[in-house]
Amino acid sequence: MNWKRDFLPVTTFAKIAIRRTFRDRTALFFTFLFPLIFLFVFGGIFGKNGTANFHVALINQSNSDFSKTFVKQLGSDKIFDIDKQSTTLDAAKEKMNRGQLDAAIVLPTGFGDIRNGLPGGQAVVYYSQNNATAGQTLSSVLDGVFKGINATLVKVPAPFSVSAIQTNDKGLSAFDYTFSGLLGFSIIGLGIFGPVNVFPELKKQGILRRLHTTPLRVWQYFLANMVSQSVVGLMTLAVMFAVAISVFHLKVSGNIFELIIFLVLSIISIFGIGLAVGGWAQNERQAAPLTNIIVFPMLFLSGTFFPRFLMPQWLQRITAFLPLTPVIDGIRLIATEGKHLTQLGPQLGLIGAWIVVIYTIAFRVFRWE
Repeated sequence: MNWKRDFLPVTTFAKIAIRRTFRDRTALFFTFLFPLIFLFVFGGIFGKNGTANFHVALINQSNSDFSKTFVKQLGSDKIFDIDKQSTTLDAAKEKMNRGQLDAAIVLPTGFGDIRNGLPGGQAVVYYSQNNATAGQTLSSVLDGVFKGINATLVKVPAPFSVSAIQTNDKGLSAFDYTFSGLLGFSIIGLGIFGPVNVFPELKKQGILRRLHTTPLRVWQYFLANMVSQSVVGLMTLAVMFAVAISVFHLKVSGNIFELIIFLVLSIISIFGIGLAVGGWAQNERQAAPLTNIIVFPMLFLSGTFFPRFLMPQWLQRITAFLPLTPVIDGIRLIATEGKHLTQLGPQLGLIGAWIVVIYTIAFRVFRWE
């Protein structure tokens, strides 16, 4: 086997494919910018750390000094997002009915007045039937706030108490799951939609037919595309990691070199689907329906946009075998849970099995024209 003769076409066509990607503005948009748009959208939704905010109206009907001080303190608390425009209960109810407010907190007349040497009163929380959970949670939060105030006013030892101890384990946030899914979404866009769009166009222009008349073999052409897609894919994912770390404060716990190896294997696995569909299809009309049949189940069932643990157990067992599922699970396990490749036996086994199956199909169905 002449290594120089056999692999020179691979490196040559890989360079050509990379240059073609960076010269095509549409390809640049869908390769780099389109995944970032999704990252900012879902990062804005799930990337918030800390306690969730209550969007409430705070209506003070009392003139006591204590009530005024309480309003200021509640307004500075990050838990509460006070709606400044709702100054009456009727206005607050109208917004609650439209879903614009979680609840309304009313400090009635006499709230904070001095009785028996101490300020007192009862705040009232109004909430709609659709927001019963938020209203009850808000009542519990306010009850905890008042207990803290009561403890400073009345020194009575409590017979029962509770303590909270933080474990050393780092729990995963919603953004950790979402980010792994978005990386999977980016790999699908690069590995499937890329070749499915490019190969039929190359066939239409007769470029693949002319390549077939040369000594270039199918495995060389496949390998060249695998190399180019891996290089471009790693660039894309690196940009996404940089944005997630700098903007949404993602904590990468795993080994970066093991993560790169896993990402390359993932790109190669998913790219095989694009090679099979794009290599088989003679034109876009053949490629588009088959691509949608393959891609959409993976997008919605592999944990791309929401965690799989939210699914029923029977559906989790089935979707575990989809090609994209081990990719997303493995990225999350390495990047956010700090696992090593040696601990990813099930994920690597599934990816390896899919690589064998997918590329066997791709070699069989590939057509130069």
